[in-house]
Amino acid sequence: MHSVGGADRHRDGVARLLESYAALPADAPVRLAKPTSNLFRGRTPHTAGLDVSGLDGVISMDLSGDVSVAEVQGMCTYEDLVEVTLGHGHVPLVVPQLRTITLGGAVSGLGIESTSFRSGLPHESVLEMDVLTGAGEIVTTRPGDDLFDAFPNSYGSLGYATRLRIEVERVAAYAELRHVRFDDPDDLADAIARIVATGRWEGERVDGLDGVAFAPDEAYLTLARWTDAPGPTSDYGGQQVYYRSIRQRSTDRLTVLDYLWRWDTDWFWCSRAFGAQHPAVRRVWPRRLRRSDVYWKLVALDRRWGIGDRLDRWRGRPQGERVVQDVEVPLDRLPEFLAWFDAEIGMRPVWLCPLRLRRTSPARPWPTYPLAAGTTYVNVGFWGNVAVGPEAPSSPRNRAIEAKVHDLGGHKSLYSEVFYDRETFDALYDGANIAAVKKRFDRDDRLTGLFEKVVERG
Repeated sequence: MHSVGGADRHRDGVARLLESYAALPADAPVRLAKPTSNLFRGRTPHTAGLDVSGLDGVISMDLSGDVSVAEVQGMCTYEDLVEVTLGHGHVPLVVPQLRTITLGGAVSGLGIESTSFRSGLPHESVLEMDVLTGAGEIVTTRPGDDLFDAFPNSYGSLGYATRLRIEVERVAAYAELRHVRFDDPDDLADAIARIVATGRWEGERVDGLDGVAFAPDEAYLTLARWTDAPGPTSDYGGQQVYYRSIRQRSTDRLTVLDYLWRWDTDWFWCSRAFGAQHPAVRRVWPRRLRRSDVYWKLVALDRRWGIGDRLDRWRGRPQGERVVQDVEVPLDRLPEFLAWFDAEIGMRPVWLCPLRLRRTSPARPWPTYPLAAGTTYVNVGFWGNVAVGPEAPSSPRNRAIEAKVHDLGGHKSLYSEVFYDRETFDALYDGANIAAVKKRFDRDDRLTGLFEKVVERG
């Protein structure tokens, strides 16, 4: 088990971080030296980075109070975090679907999963955090502070979280699943609304809620219910592939740990691009290497050497445009978006994950990702290539998606390519506020601004 590291180890890690920051030349870009990433946008290469090697563990846990909490270092992955908390029968309120997402990354770059319909986004269960600011200082910040409230979706432009005090909740040993099919997108949206409002479906409690749309007339909601009742469980880390099971069976049962990482083993369905779902390949592909960070490294190699583009040219296929995005669409506009997406993009399957903010005041409580309080959204995730032709380098499909999501009153995450002009970007992500907060905590403008980082790829 990944052990609880303690306060002394944390102090040593922070000291090394500050030393590495002080050693950077004043004109050098500030980056983290970390071995993994879940970003899908190009960045200007840099060699130097901040030493975060001592900031990757759990500091402590306190389960004795009215609210159970864990103190966690910013570079701790959810894989390591869950290993510790689950040993005590608890999990974070929201556990993003990929193992190597870090807690600090999920807070500064957003995260989502099947408990988001009742627990919001990961940053909404943070009670306090320490942030390394552009001034080279560690600042402790709490909900309601300008720095804290602007931090979600800031992607390092306001600093890096070194310590986070988060809520955790008790969880059972197993997840019982129901895969409910819907042939009509309007019926699907109605079902989501009922579950969000009541927390139940056909008389049973719903603890986790997400879905997959395989075709315009074939979508499924997966309803998870935590239980300690013993019984047989499925294993999707072996020969079987989780997303295929959704169409093949109406009920299922997993350990809670396997449920949390059900999407990581095959990177949702994207491992098929590497042949990892072919039975013959799967038998020889080591189980320990069937995970998202391995596939991400393969994608990075493809991007570096243009392997996919060369194969497309050799096979006479139109040039492809990479469409890797997650967008939040208001629930009442979901059928409209799916119909448009089918007609204009034509990529299936897509992931569906309902979301409702925990914070209810003010109307847009997180300024840098201003979703409206009291409104149910659905995260729609789609990841792949679309055959476009010669205009592919100008990213017409991605630009069309941005425009459509904006028209529907939604937002898109910023972990992948972004094409908004400065004026539109600042309007959507409250550029004036984040600039004011940055100026206060980064007097010498050491950190790359949000627009420069995600649009200009600085």
